[in-house]
Amino acid sequence: MNNAACIFALTESHELATSMSQYAGLGLAGLEEREFESGEFKLRPLESVRDRTAFVFQCLAGTSQTPLCERLVKLLFLLHGLRDAGATRRIALLPYLTFARKDRRTQVRDPVNSRYIAQLLESAGVDRVVALDVHNPAALDNSFRVPVDHLSALPMMVHHFTTRLPDTPLAVASPDIGGVKRAQIFRELLESRLGREVELVFFEKRRAKGVVSGHTLVGEIRDRTVILIDDLCATGGTLVRAAEGCHRAGAAAVHAAVSHAPHTPGLATVLSDKRIEAVVTTDSVGYPFEPLPHEAAQKLTVLPIAPLFGAALQRMLTGKPLAPLLESWPVTD
Repeated sequence: MNNAACIFALTESHELATSMSQYAGLGLAGLEEREFESGEFKLRPLESVRDRTAFVFQCLAGTSQTPLCERLVKLLFLLHGLRDAGATRRIALLPYLTFARKDRRTQVRDPVNSRYIAQLLESAGVDRVVALDVHNPAALDNSFRVPVDHLSALPMMVHHFTTRLPDTPLAVASPDIGGVKRAQIFRELLESRLGREVELVFFEKRRAKGVVSGHTLVGEIRDRTVILIDDLCATGGTLVRAAEGCHRAGAAAVHAAVSHAPHTPGLATVLSDKRIEAVVTTDSVGYPFEPLPHEAAQKLTVLPIAPLFGAALQRMLTGKPLAPLLESWPVTD
């Protein structure tokens, strides 16, 4: 391990963090995690962190065994403990950042949860955050006062689709107006890799008091294979509505690509929809998906994020820029 740096991972993220550290050519530092009968816990680094940079890897997606708030508190306590133990810098590696969707006020007295998360992490002593495909990167940048590095699964997904659909007429669709920028970046990466034009379209979507409405499709997708691109599949309802709209507009086929799937029943909803031919996501949530019916499982491709975070970690330790990771995958330099 680099003597100037050490990497810690909480138990619930340990398997994914181990894979990441192997891709970076490093090992994980020892961490004592003790659970007490009352539900309290203790986190203690098992090696010196004084005058070193400490990376902390944690997936903030909850399960029935480890709720997301428990994962968040453990992350905060470990960051505090590392600061008290003399670590000069504390960098949080967060493949899935919870509470990032609520990033602005849409109603009177609405909370801004992304800002509250930023304040909690900063109060715990974080010096830098590395996150994967957050809902609104600009809003998150504005929430934090410390630097935020954004990683993206989009280049990995581009590599996936260009190897499987090299000659197919394609269109990239955002299921709502808020995701148009993400879809535009994905379309540009696809065009660069394929060397030809790809259509860009988006759907109208309005949400008020939990009720979703709006069906207008802006753009032309007739006889094209549509890739629905989104950052998150929670209930699956948005993607299913968009797939229905694509077929009404004459799409030849519909694929869905989402960076995060923190709720397996939502993913199952998308996979069970006959109008969606295939689904691509990542293992960013840090735990195996619940068992799916065979037919649904056959439609699912899960891209590992360990190589991406491993490459980012290695670049941070050697002073290389992270920008190439946003432009293509795999990165050869």
